[in-house]
Amino acid sequence: MAMLKALVVDDASFVRDLVKRTIRQRFPVIETTDAQNGRRAQSLMSRTRFDLILCDWEMPEMSGIELLQWMRDQPQYAKVPFIMITSRGDKDHVVEAVKGGVSEYLGKPFSSEGLSNKIIKVMGRQLKEAMSMGGKSMAGPAEAFRESADLLTQGREKPPEPRPSSSAEPASPLLAQQAVRSEPAPQKAPASVASVRFADSALKSVVRDINLNEVRVIAKRDQSFPGILDQAVVDIDVGDDKIARLNGYVHQLQAVDKRQDTDFVSVTIRFVDEDPAKLEDLSRFIARFRGGR
Repeated sequence: MAMLKALVVDDASFVRDLVKRTIRQRFPVIETTDAQNGRRAQSLMSRTRFDLILCDWEMPEMSGIELLQWMRDQPQYAKVPFIMITSRGDKDHVVEAVKGGVSEYLGKPFSSEGLSNKIIKVMGRQLKEAMSMGGKSMAGPAEAFRESADLLTQGREKPPEPRPSSSAEPASPLLAQQAVRSEPAPQKAPASVASVRFADSALKSVVRDINLNEVRVIAKRDQSFPGILDQAVVDIDVGDDKIARLNGYVHQLQAVDKRQDTDFVSVTIRFVDEDPAKLEDLSRFIARFRGGR
């Protein structure tokens, strides 16, 4: 039975689902509710008291920092833990969040273990007592949590072990996702360079194609690659000394040509952001990208 309440706020439903899934699997005593932006969260918080807020920074209608500032002015929320989950990890934003009264700061993309550690840190004894009253250990269910973390990270922390043939997950994602059609290896890299960040690694790549829904990048095979559905943040220079940080997930991994020893891998990142400001930046970049091809 749930004893605590948490509110998950993010304009991307994919991210909200990841956070809620981690909480459900790791902390069954916490009941989760979600909101797509700060304005909706504000409305929910005015009707129900939550014990924990996990919130994105960049959202339409009301940002995470605005919600945090409003929340700290409410007597019932003055000391409630607030975890800011965002791709904006530069010093200025961290300082602004700290001044606003943030409890913890978690960068995107994040791992299930990293998120769990932040929740344990900010909730402390309150969470420990609730877990104890619910007959749960803070360390358990360890096995279920470990399996969940492996699923989200595709086991990048250790070499994959052979699995039974009945398993739906291939032992080697890259080899299992070889291209079904041949595509010439890039002889000349496009001018647009993108940095794609994952929970445990980053990928240096070049933009091969992009639209408002997804970006396809080409990267050398000698790097560490993610797994399907892994969270990703794509950093793109949109001009005027501005970097757009677009949240998404790995939709497809594909060898550039049919050879097993191909030098290049194509990675498709499906965007999940619904923030109009980000979509406007992306639209300008797309226009510039297509105009230069």
